Amino acid sequence: MKKLLTGLCFWLAGQGVAFAAADFLSVRLWAAPDHTRVVFDTSGPVTHDLFTLENPDRLVIDVPAAQAAAVMQASGGLVKGIRAARNKPDTLRIVLDLKQAAKPRSFNLTPSGQYGHRLVIDLYGEQPVIAAAAPPARPSVKKAVASQPGAMRDLVIAIDAGHGGDDPGAVGRRKTREKDVVLAIARRLASLVEKEPGMRPVLIREGDYYIGLRQRIEKARKHKADLFISIHADGFKDHRASGSSVYVLSRRGASSEMARVLAARENAADLVGGVSLDDKDDLLREVLLDLSQTATLEASFSLADNMLGELKRMGKTHKSSVQQAGFVVLKSPDIPSLLVETAFISNPAEEKKLRDAAHQQHLAKAMMRGIKDYFGKHPPPGTRIARQYVVKRGDTLSDIAQQFSVSLNSLRGYNSLKSDTLRIGDTLRIPPTQDS
Repeated sequence: MKKLLTGLCFWLAGQGVAFAAADFLSVRLWAAPDHTRVVFDTSGPVTHDLFTLENPDRLVIDVPAAQAAAVMQASGGLVKGIRAARNKPDTLRIVLDLKQAAKPRSFNLTPSGQYGHRLVIDLYGEQPVIAAAAPPARPSVKKAVASQPGAMRDLVIAIDAGHGGDDPGAVGRRKTREKDVVLAIARRLASLVEKEPGMRPVLIREGDYYIGLRQRIEKARKHKADLFISIHADGFKDHRASGSSVYVLSRRGASSEMARVLAARENAADLVGGVSLDDKDDLLREVLLDLSQTATLEASFSLADNMLGELKRMGKTHKSSVQQAGFVVLKSPDIPSLLVETAFISNPAEEKKLRDAAHQQHLAKAMMRGIKDYFGKHPPPGTRIARQYVVKRGDTLSDIAQQFSVSLNSLRGYNSLKSDTLRIGDTLRIPPTQDS
């Protein structure tokens, strides 16, 4: 959720005070489910002191050698309003009135892209202050089945819309922002996954706010995702660049991540299929993590190849093969992960397509086909899509369909059968149903 807060402008004191503070040019506020980000646009780095007060809850920012030219009131997320006044002759005090107690974090950002210097305040409350939008709920029977001991689980697809909040990503000539189109595509893909029996989507970013790159991985791991797919729209200085691309983690990126995990000496439970690394010696820790990463990278490559093949059916791709890079969001050691650059938003023709709802849906369907094709051939054990049946003497396709309460057409299509002829010993994959 975005709030553009106007009417607040700060100027330097200017009389008898050293030029020690920057101008505060404007302020923006973004509310995410777990935190609120307040961004002050400034003319340079800001020296400041930060502390909280109780009864009522407030955040205080003291800025040397600055003064406020106007008073402004606004609200959003954890913030009820913002006030500014001179606390001492040489100090400007900015007060954020809060809806609840919050833990603050502040830092300066240097100029980047369309933005200049910024002072960023992140506020983390004990309770969420906004309800995140989610895909339409499926029948509650799925939750009931999942809660039964020994019940087979849904395949979990983590869908990450890149950028968000104060980070718009690439921007096209028509001012189309990457963060907006990729969120629209992510929601469409989530809707398709939601409708697929045996699958459940998790939207990493559900609204217009920013999530840290490693926080995106952590959210996917929290939901025990079987796949992490990050959706982006490329930008390049040459407006003729076009086509989609699919990336997986590079070997070099995997090696650096393994080094980071091994050096951290932190609780790394479940990073290698449920085996904690805490009580292992250095060599065994490295071997276990390397094995986990190798299997994950192989699965990522296969998934990415499927995805690229489906995108090729839509038209020209930027690269004819799967690409490798060290993107942070691809660094989970235990979740197959891929990043899809859907198109070049810097290309006017592709920008127009990315703005089109029908094209967004075509992209989502292509990605969904890639997901289904891969997991249809490589169903994770314990998932509802992993049901199989070995053909015995006297079996017919219609009998098997009736036995598992699936339609003959779905059984035939799920196994890509061109006829109903079966051979003893053949293994059929049984399509999941809402009740399985």
